[in-house]
Order: sequence, then C-alpha cells, then structure tokens
Amino acid sequence: MTQPAAGSRTRPSLRLLASVVSCCFLATGCTSGRTPAGLPTPSHPAGAVVLPSAGTFSAPGSSTPHPSTPAATPPQSPPATGSSSGLPSAARPCGWIGLQPHYQHVVWIWLENKDYASVIGNPSAPYENALANACGLATNAHGVTHPSLPNYLAATGGSTFGVHDDAGPAAHPISGPSIFRQIDQAGKSWRAYEESMPYACATASSGEYAVKHNPAAYYVDERAECLHNDVPLDAQLAADASAGRLPSFAFVTPNLCHDMHDCSVATGDRWLAETLPMLLNSATYRSGELVIVLTFDEGVGSANRIPTIVIAPTIPPGTRVSARLDHYSLLRGTEDLLGLPPLGAAAQATSLAAAFSL
Repeated sequence: MTQPAAGSRTRPSLRLLASVVSCCFLATGCTSGRTPAGLPTPSHPAGAVVLPSAGTFSAPGSSTPHPSTPAATPPQSPPATGSSSGLPSAARPCGWIGLQPHYQHVVWIWLENKDYASVIGNPSAPYENALANACGLATNAHGVTHPSLPNYLAATGGSTFGVHDDAGPAAHPISGPSIFRQIDQAGKSWRAYEESMPYACATASSGEYAVKHNPAAYYVDERAECLHNDVPLDAQLAADASAGRLPSFAFVTPNLCHDMHDCSVATGDRWLAETLPMLLNSATYRSGELVIVLTFDEGVGSANRIPTIVIAPTIPPGTRVSARLDHYSLLRGTEDLLGLPPLGAAAQATSLAAAFSL
C-alpha cells in the first residue's frame, strides 16, 4: 500500500469509512472504548464503535459530500432513530456537513500536563478517544515549551514574552499583542470561561482555580475587557451556549482537577463527556459555524508531544493530520478562520485550519 507523504492529512480507507458511516447511521457512536461511569451502554452490533456522551447531539445533515471525502461514502443524514426528524444523534458530531461553511466561531478547551500516549489509546479516556475517532486528530502536535504559562501565552500572543515560570500577572504583566486585542479591534467578541474562578478576571489563584491557566488575565492592554469577558465557567458557558451567545472566540479552562493537572485522566475525561455536549448541542454548532479544538498545554520532556482533537461539522470521521503542529499553529489557524493577521511566531507556523481543511 502506498504510504502518505510525511505531514499529510490522511483519512480512513473506503472500507473503514463505510464501517464508520454504517455505525453512525445506526446512531450507536463512532469509536471504541468504555462508556463513562454513570452513562448507559447503548446496544450496538458486533464490531461497531460507540461514542459515549452525556448529551444528545442533533444537527442538520447534508447529502452533498465534503470536497475531499471519497465519493463512495459521502457524509449524509442517517435515518431517523426514535425521532421523526431524521437528524444525527451524538453518534455523529463531525462529518455531517458536506459543503465548506464559513466558520465564524472557535472554541479552545485546554487540558493539562498529559503526553499524547497517556490519552490517545488509553482506556481511561473513552470520550476523548471517541472524539478522536469520530472527528479529527493531530498525531504530531507539540507544546512550545515548559512549564504551563509560557504555552498559554504562546497560543494567545504569538510569543512566550520571555516568561519561563508560572508566576501570576503581578510578576508578568504582558504589554504585547494578543488574540484578545485583535478580536476587540476587529469588532468581534471573545470570552474566557474559567472553571472555579471566584470572580471575573481574577488575577490570583484560589482553590482549584489557577491563574496561570487564564492567559487573558496577563495582558495589561486588555484589563478592562478582561473584567467583562473573563468569566466563571460554572454557570456562564451553559447559559451562553443555550442562548446562542457564544462569542467569536472562546477560551475554556477547566479547574485543576477537571483539567487532569491534579486529578486523573479518567476524571478529566468524564468532565469532558458532561461538558462538551452543551457546545455540540448549541445552535452555533448545529448551524455549522463553530470549530472546537481540544488540546493540552504540555506533554513530557523535550518531545513535548500532546493530544489535539479538532471537532467541526466538515471534518470526516477518522481524519488524521500528521503535519507538525504546535500552539502557534493553533493561534494561526484561529486567526485564519476569524480573518485576523498572524501574531508573532504564528506567522511562520503551519495553520491548524489549513491542516484540517477548515
């Protein structure tokens, strides 16, 4: 079999795609792994793969194939399963739009301190592996450096700004540019949703809230906007998603337990299974306007390889991208999608959006 060139985007064979589509048509899910604790295990045919979910995803389908999807297995709406609507269920978060939409919203969800191999293929992370199989996975993504904070700054400012530790905004007031400032200047909207943050734009850690994981609090030119847009996740994310108020750009930060920093991979995976459906069920996602990127700040050692999963309606299930990507690639891809110029090192980075044909 001819191997794809290094750095290429690959998709499953026609036989595998047909199997994935077939299982999705049965609304049973699109990957293997255990169902998270507390969730029912759906019945499914032997060999089918299951996407565990705490919620139900439904979205408009399309019978028009994605331009780069093999014609033999074009994305299309499955038959109705317990509903007269005939819309896809949580089994198919990706690949149900064949036409290339104009994405207008990007959500990042950042988790902590886990190497690629500790999540991808780990039975303790059934939901994340389900998403990787049902959507798109970057197999060669890396953190920029160690420890946490400079990675968050690199992704939002195109530079580590000379920061080499995890000190708070008092020690590191960043006066350089950021994607937050770019979005404000472009007349678009942004929000950072910080779980367990005691009040808006808190500049000191408290309990399970770590300010080092909240980059918006570091940019001094955005302090006034931070007080309005950097909000506690606990109630605001669900309210914004259900009301159709998701911003152009959102940075979602779980607390120190749910992001896997202080707790297990399984704990973070369950949090995702409970949280992500509110985004997948939002009118913004169902209208084909939202891209969601699930990534980690850093991996292990000099390789610093991290899991990165990309979720979008146009991504065919099972997509794999082997191009070398990093946090600058994430920034560049988001700027490309939102029509913003690249900041700093993002200008030389491979665009995540281009790599996944978004």
